[in-house]
Amino acid sequence: MKVVSVLLIILVMVLPAKGQLKAGFYSSSCPKAEAMVRSTVESYYNKDPTFAAGLLRLHFHDCFVEGCDGSVLIKGASSERNALPNLGLKGFEVIDDAKAQVEALCPGVVSCADILALAARDSVDLSDGPSWSVPTGRRDGRVSLSSQASNLPSPLDSVAVQRQKFAAKGLDDHDLVTLVGGHTIGETHCQFIRYRLYNFTATGNSDPTINQAFLEQLQALCPMNGDGTKPVALDRGSQTKFDVSFFKNVKDGNAVLESDQRLWGDDATRKIMQNYAGNIRGLLGFRFDFEFPKAMIKMGSIEVKIGTQGEIRKVCSKFN
Repeated sequence: MKVVSVLLIILVMVLPAKGQLKAGFYSSSCPKAEAMVRSTVESYYNKDPTFAAGLLRLHFHDCFVEGCDGSVLIKGASSERNALPNLGLKGFEVIDDAKAQVEALCPGVVSCADILALAARDSVDLSDGPSWSVPTGRRDGRVSLSSQASNLPSPLDSVAVQRQKFAAKGLDDHDLVTLVGGHTIGETHCQFIRYRLYNFTATGNSDPTINQAFLEQLQALCPMNGDGTKPVALDRGSQTKFDVSFFKNVKDGNAVLESDQRLWGDDATRKIMQNYAGNIRGLLGFRFDFEFPKAMIKMGSIEVKIGTQGEIRKVCSKFN
């Protein structure tokens, strides 16, 4: 077991999570639940490592709308899942598969929201990142509206807007930078960054904060009139490994998303990023490994449904 995992298990035992969530919530009611989720995530990850970033992002998008209640998993013309910011989400089939297996063993016990939180943790761990004890006990929400997804963080957001959106969920600058560090795995698509490469602020020029050599690489990858769905790694050179290279890339002007690069231009967020970036992996990498789980536990407690609130869905993609 990784050293950071042991420290974080102790952390969760000492510091109770908000909303009365607790580690080991299913230890008596469905003791094999967490292991089943882990094995399901691992089977998909082994076939396609990009599922890790997909599941991490899925949990993030879930928590920022209606709280961490599995509302993003609901299918429907007007559901969150069909909101513009969510159209590129990935990993729904992993959650559905894990839920089906857990439901067969423990009917009506384990929520989809908890399965998603566990899958996000397992995804980070499988990507050579830290592991942690996930506080569970969430219940699934009964509301999922695409109109409520408009306040999700966007790649176009300034630092001020990012700060406001995170603060609205009880998250501070440190949480913001730490959670954005999740971009150390994953990808975006050319259509979401092309404006930075060819017509930034409608000037016909590129974003001046992009490192020139990196700009040329991005332009070669994303021609002006090329395929907008072509994937672009968010962490150059380390797309599937959970490490601190993302912060080093931002420091060097090699951030793919405008919102990520802007964090280097703000005094408060730059200081946090610098602490993570450093010059070597060593203790600096350990610091991010320790702080990321704490931020995830904090995010995972946003507006949770507990007790008799909400429901325990039988199928994650539809209400009971």
